[in-house]
Amino acid sequence: MKEFRFHWAWVILGVCFVDLFVNYSIRLGFGVILPEMIKELNLTRTQGGNIFNSYLAIYMILTPFVGNLTDRYGARRIIASFGALLGGGAVLMGTAESFTAACLYYAMVGAGASAMWTPVLVLVQRWFAPRKRGLALGILSTGYGLGFATMGWIFPKIVEGYSWREAWYLLGGGALAMISVNALLLRSSPEDRGLVPWPGKGDVLPSAPPSRDGSSRVREVFANSQFWLIGSSYFLAACALYMVTTYMVDYAHNELGLSLEKASFLATVHGLSQAAGVLIVPPLSDKFGRRKTLMASNVLISVAILGIAASGSSIPALYGSVALLGSLYGSTWPLYGACGGDYFRKETMGTAIGGWTPFYGSGAIVAHLVAGTLRDNLGSFETAFFLAVGSAIFSSFLLWVAGEPKTCK
Repeated sequence: MKEFRFHWAWVILGVCFVDLFVNYSIRLGFGVILPEMIKELNLTRTQGGNIFNSYLAIYMILTPFVGNLTDRYGARRIIASFGALLGGGAVLMGTAESFTAACLYYAMVGAGASAMWTPVLVLVQRWFAPRKRGLALGILSTGYGLGFATMGWIFPKIVEGYSWREAWYLLGGGALAMISVNALLLRSSPEDRGLVPWPGKGDVLPSAPPSRDGSSRVREVFANSQFWLIGSSYFLAACALYMVTTYMVDYAHNELGLSLEKASFLATVHGLSQAAGVLIVPPLSDKFGRRKTLMASNVLISVAILGIAASGSSIPALYGSVALLGSLYGSTWPLYGACGGDYFRKETMGTAIGGWTPFYGSGAIVAHLVAGTLRDNLGSFETAFFLAVGSAIFSSFLLWVAGEPKTCK
């Protein structure tokens, strides 16, 4: 009878789901809001990409420290504390009147968001046993897919009735509301409630004597060659995905000639596909392994991007290719995050996942710089999309080189 009692792990998963929904509505919604911001603020595409890069730069700098702090002090304090920066920055984005102001405010959003991925992944992986980790992360990750889908659906309505500024106010208010929820309901580990990870039997993480010394955890992680290979693969996967995802609404609206409503609906297709993909692909990784699943996914990402580049004015082909990309996009990030739990012991999990974030962030920054510059100079995103194809394929190759976790038996 005890086995069927409600477990607090599901409360943790539910709260973290909402955190991701709000955070990624703010983050991925930027690509949906961007065309209207460009128009009103008289920005170039390169400037638009650089606003996002200001977010990514701060996010990339802070996340390794946030990951280490999570290992030392617990995810609950970190997530709740940084929520104020996330929500406040989003509200301020709605007041932006210039490129500089938008960069500053979105950098503030990036600072808050640095605690909305690594600590969340660490928290969920600590509350769920390893053999259920893919399932839990799959459910969790529907949060950001649905956030993107929601923005693609409601943003044209907000613009029609109000303006793009009201979208930022709405998003910021949601993030601020989650501060008290996180503080009240999250717990940093099952031990805080006298529990073991769900479902509570037959699973033990690779471990070693714990240490409160943050520098020893960093040395342990950085001395592992697999950390660098997986991080490099993460960089290339981010390059491939952000070259397309950030600009796909702009591409469809201003290059292919679709209406704003039809172009924005790509975000809904992408987001709903993410929600479906994360319920399928991460649980499959519990069976086939994180590394093999990621390798196959990155190859299929290259196929999806090729489809977007080749679709031309065919709306069914464009929507279908974006749907395939979305289903794989959604599962990419939690699978790389889950590698932290597979390749490293639980006491260094946050340090490893946080340490990979600069690879991810720099990949996204490079993607925006390259894609935005190529579009401004060549008048088309086509070249950028083909570069993204090669990046996705090479990211899969690096995972093959990395090999299986050394802790696996």
